[in-house]
Amino acid sequence: MTPMRLTAVTALLALGVAACGGTTKSSVTSAPAPAPASSSAAKADPNAPIKQGLKLAFLPKAINNPYETIVDNAGIEAAKEYQGEAKEVGPSDASASSQISYINTLTQQGHDAILIAANDANAVCGPLQQARAKGIKIVAYDSDAAPECRDLFINQASSEEVGRSQVKLLAGMIGNKGDIAILSATANATNQNTWIKFMKDELAKPEYKDMKLVKVAYGDDDDQKSFTQTQGLMQAYPDLKGIISPTTVGISAAARYISGSKYKGKVVLTGLGTPNQMRQFVKDKTVAKFALWNPKDLGYLASYAAAALVSGQITGAEGETFKAGKLGERTIGKQGEVILGPPFTFDAANIDQFDY
Repeated sequence: MTPMRLTAVTALLALGVAACGGTTKSSVTSAPAPAPASSSAAKADPNAPIKQGLKLAFLPKAINNPYETIVDNAGIEAAKEYQGEAKEVGPSDASASSQISYINTLTQQGHDAILIAANDANAVCGPLQQARAKGIKIVAYDSDAAPECRDLFINQASSEEVGRSQVKLLAGMIGNKGDIAILSATANATNQNTWIKFMKDELAKPEYKDMKLVKVAYGDDDDQKSFTQTQGLMQAYPDLKGIISPTTVGISAAARYISGSKYKGKVVLTGLGTPNQMRQFVKDKTVAKFALWNPKDLGYLASYAAAALVSGQITGAEGETFKAGKLGERTIGKQGEVILGPPFTFDAANIDQFDY
C-alpha cells in the first residue's frame, strides 16, 4: 500500500480471513502433555521490558500460501524492532500432520515462542501442549488452535463479523435472491468453519428467504482443486447466482475459472483475497467486490503479542493490555483472543491504492 494511504486505512484493514487447510483428529498419535499452569496463576508485569534476543518461529498453514507469506514476513520484520529473531518454517501442504513434525522440531530447538496458523484446531493440540510444558509460549494467528493448547489467538476480525459480512456483501450484489454456494479451504479449517457457521446463521434471517445455500465445496487450499471445484459447482447447479470463497487460494482460483467461462457476468463471486492477487479479476469485471484485512498488520500484531507474552508483560488473561509497536495498545478478550479490526471491501474504485 502506498505510504500516503497507510495511516488512513490501517485501522480499516485490520481484520482476518485467509486460506486454510486441515486434517483429521486421528493425525495426532500421541496423548497431549499436561498443560502448564494457567495464566491466572502467573502475574503480568505491564512495565517489564521486552527481552532481548527472543527467538520466534512462524508456522503457517502452508509455506506456499501467498497470504500467509505476507503475514509471516511482517512478523519477522516486527521482531527486528525489538531486537528479536524470527523465522518462517512449515510444510508445503496444508495438513495438520505436517505441522506436527515442525512443532516437535521447534520445541526441541528451544524457541521462546511458536506462532501457528492451525490447519486443525485439535490435531495440533498434543504437540503444542508439550511445547508449553517446556515453557514455550504459543500464539495462534489467522486460524485458531484449541484454546487450551495455546496462550493467545490473534484474530483478524470477529469471526461473526467476517461470516455475516460475507453474506451481506454477496446479497447486495444479487438482490437477495438466488442459489449460492461456498467454496471453502479444507473441511477441518478452524476459521473457515466458524465463518461458515455465521454465514448460515445470517442466511436464516427473513431478508434472505429468497437465497438458498446449495453447496459447501472444499478446494483444500489447493489452486487446481479449487479451480476444479468451481467448475463442478457450475455444472451441478446451472442456476447458481453467487459464490462466496473465504480463502485467498479459493477466490483467485474461482475467479480464474469464471473469467474464462460463459459464466462471467452471470455468476457473482466474492470472498477474501489480497488486492494484488485479485486486481486483474476486478479490472476485467469478473469480480466486483471482495474483502480482507491488512495481512501485514496481522503478522506484526502477532509478533508483538508473542514478545509481550515471553517477556511477562501479559499472561494471556482477559483484560490485560500490551503495546504493539505502531499499532498501539491492544486488549486481550475472552479466551485469550486479540482482534485486529474490521474487514475492508475492495472494488474497482479503490483497489489500485493498495499493494500487497
